[in-house]
Amino acid sequence: MIRKAILTDVDRIAGLVDSFATQGNMLPRPKSEIYSNIRSFYVFEEGGEVVGTCALHICLDGLGEVRSLAVTEGHTGQGVGRALVEASISEAKAIGLSKVFALTYSHDFFQRLGFSVTDKETLPHKIWTECIKCSKFPNCDETAVILEL
Repeated sequence: MIRKAILTDVDRIAGLVDSFATQGNMLPRPKSEIYSNIRSFYVFEEGGEVVGTCALHICLDGLGEVRSLAVTEGHTGQGVGRALVEASISEAKAIGLSKVFALTYSHDFFQRLGFSVTDKETLPHKIWTECIKCSKFPNCDETAVILEL
């Protein structure tokens, strides 16, 4: 089941994000940042355990980012990631965003959800606010994808 994250989910969200960040697959998110942005996160819970997470971050007027998408091993390929992204997209529409983007190594996954590959240079606000914190900056090897809502 998908639900909005609550404070007691922070440790599990941090653990999921950290497991992907240590592999170089996403930016790390300190617990303090997750606490500060808890209302941006969704979790997928199964059997009382959080097995996936995703956040919708508002960047600019009309633009949001799907970020921190992480699903535990053993739960991939079962629609958990899709459901989390779709929940973020639904919220984006409900609050009036006109498009959402993601930086990803799984662009095929996002394309199956209707996203299109775009040039990272179309997202300068992202490059300078988040990407500068990344160890791969300025040689990012992620693919930018965007969805018009």
